[in-house]
Amino acid sequence: MFEALQSIIPTVLFYSAPLILTALGGVFSERSGVVNIGLEGLMVMGAFVGIVFNLTFADVFGIWTPWISILVAMVIGSIFSIIHAVASVTFYANQVVSGVAINMLALGIGVYLTKVWYGKGQTDMVDRPFYTMDIPVLADIPIIGPIFFEGIYITSYLALILAFVAWYVLYQTPFGLRLRAVGEHPMAADTNGIKVERMRYIAVLLSGAFGGLGGSVFALTIASNFSHSTIVGQGFMALAAVIFGKWHPLGAMGAALFFGLAQSLSVVSSGIPLLADIPQVVLLIAPYLLTILALAGFIGRADAPRANGVPYIKGGR
Repeated sequence: MFEALQSIIPTVLFYSAPLILTALGGVFSERSGVVNIGLEGLMVMGAFVGIVFNLTFADVFGIWTPWISILVAMVIGSIFSIIHAVASVTFYANQVVSGVAINMLALGIGVYLTKVWYGKGQTDMVDRPFYTMDIPVLADIPIIGPIFFEGIYITSYLALILAFVAWYVLYQTPFGLRLRAVGEHPMAADTNGIKVERMRYIAVLLSGAFGGLGGSVFALTIASNFSHSTIVGQGFMALAAVIFGKWHPLGAMGAALFFGLAQSLSVVSSGIPLLADIPQVVLLIAPYLLTILALAGFIGRADAPRANGVPYIKGGR
């Protein structure tokens, strides 16, 4: 039992981290009233930028390369999300259509530039990805240490910490109160002097930063290169975590951990007697099946922010 937990928990955290990070971006965007179907595209852009920057500057930045890569991916993801912000906030476009366009555009740009720059359908493997490590002192704690703090990716705990930071920002700061007010009743917020468009722009840019971070973390821990199939459904799974988590940072984190557990089953199944005899193909489709089942049984009971998906036209509503 101890050995099983020691293999399952780090793997769950490993697969959950990109989902948690991207889902946090979705929470910020949708709490402001902007539906963000484009989380998949933001992850694709983050993965592409993270890998390309890593390959290009590995000799320049040395051991700091993966950290600088994810920071650059955050910046580019944020810039890329401006397209969605302009379309949905400034021009009042259908937010679902705009998000789908983001998904298609990101994949098209990534695949095209990969073909142009590397002459093939995928990049080379990175030389400086993130590696597993033992957390000093904590790894020496009996029982708990080997399970939670041995052989883990530091990005896994970064994702968990940022989830609590996002909760604090949204629910314990004036900024978070204003952002949630914009997503619940933009007219009342506007009447009280809150700049609705500005807040929604900031929220969408935050979603781009978190989406870029999630995509780059996925690429630099799980994939180690970029191709058209690097990010396949991860962004939609993160979107499902946003809904399943009731548009709450900690709820989204819990949902992402659940989906991360589903993804880890195919990896750890050989060491778990109950899963050893289940066909591998069943375990591979388990994350997507559980995502559908979770939403089908839960979405009717989840209340989105009241102004979610509704453009705010000043003076017109």
